[in-house]
Amino acid sequence: MVTATRGRPRAFDRDEALDRAIRLFWTRGYEATSVRDLSEELGIGQPSLYNAFGGKRALFDEAVAAYDRDYGGFIDAAIVEEPTASLAMRRILTEAPARYTRRGLPRGCLVTTGDAGTTDTDVRDAMARLREAKRAQLKTKIDADIKAGQLPDEIDSPTLSAYVMATLAGLVQRARDGASRRELDGIAGIAASALP
Repeated sequence: MVTATRGRPRAFDRDEALDRAIRLFWTRGYEATSVRDLSEELGIGQPSLYNAFGGKRALFDEAVAAYDRDYGGFIDAAIVEEPTASLAMRRILTEAPARYTRRGLPRGCLVTTGDAGTTDTDVRDAMARLREAKRAQLKTKIDADIKAGQLPDEIDSPTLSAYVMATLAGLVQRARDGASRRELDGIAGIAASALP
């Protein structure tokens, strides 16, 4: 009787490899990261990379989702956990400087800058949708507070939610440019003082 043998197990830890890919995309972005760069950083051959992750684009999509879950998430948490939109917006702005300057991690935010410089419209569109979803979540919370009378009726929720997200994008860029946590805290404080 012939028994089937199992294939050789992968010689790498997939979760560790994914984390290395996250950090590489976080540092360089999608466009500037080649399959060769990924292969070298993950310590696996290009065929193994394709077998494990399905190629550069599939790996990028998985990396962005894992980043948002494991390294990001502070925007979603503030929106869900804070009782009002005003508190959520202040918490987001207060936490952002520390998030964008963590020791041992790339500066900034993969969700904000991962598609910088790419000509791939699918990548740009996917990242824009992710950022827009976060802005829309915040807008929904602001709208609920307007309806509940906790914010004035004249508040323009699309513009206010966009203001918070644009401030975060600016903080990301300053962090990537080497600004100190103290400077980012100062910028965030000024931005928070303009909130209703």
